[in-house]
Amino acid sequence: MTIKGKVAIITGASSGIGYATALALSKAGAKVAIGARRIDKLDQLANEITKNGGEVLSQKLDVTKKDDCDAIVAQTIKKWGTVDILVNNAGLMPLSFVKNLKVEEWEQMIDVNIKGVLFCTAAAIPHLKEKKSGHIVNISSVAGRLVFPSGSVYCATKHAVTAFSEGLRQEFSARSNIRVTCIEPGVVETELLSTITDESLQSFIETAKKTQGLKADDIANAILFAVQSPEHMNVNEILVRPTTQER
Repeated sequence: MTIKGKVAIITGASSGIGYATALALSKAGAKVAIGARRIDKLDQLANEITKNGGEVLSQKLDVTKKDDCDAIVAQTIKKWGTVDILVNNAGLMPLSFVKNLKVEEWEQMIDVNIKGVLFCTAAAIPHLKEKKSGHIVNISSVAGRLVFPSGSVYCATKHAVTAFSEGLRQEFSARSNIRVTCIEPGVVETELLSTITDESLQSFIETAKKTQGLKADDIANAILFAVQSPEHMNVNEILVRPTTQER
């Protein structure tokens, strides 16, 4: 299925997977609405899309604020009349051991990784349901399938995204023709490691930096595969690990 002329919203678009996905969808012919907190990075992405001949709407977006999530959907519909694809990509990964009680970081992860997905989905779903078509892509993680030391809270948030995705599928796919895809990347070379403040994980960070991870483009291509699949086909889950990653 072609996505030429389709309208996509991508959250967390200022870097990494979100940035790469916005470019990939735009190059495939979609009109893209990009949201993130860092306006300078969004401007850079918007300029790149425009130079490539694409159509773009750029808007500051903090997914922890429901009003922001409502606004980007409303502005997208105002500009292009519809929304076809929502990519819930914004996320944080400040890993830490529970014993170190980084409670504020736990709250931030819950707000961004879970509530952000819920808020953006809530903003888009009435429109998708009304027109009985659309595609929601949620970025979970391999951490949405397994748990590892220092990842207790992060894994919990990604397990929640995976469960929510399946719940969405059961509620809306057959009844409202809304497809749902959960993307579960392994190690990807993004800015996520920079959010870790637990000093006891310094050796882990250094090792991770030396590991050959996936590129953001790899995940963008997985998303592209899902949204371009035939309408009768719902790619429910895509788990992508680097070849060298064991868990």
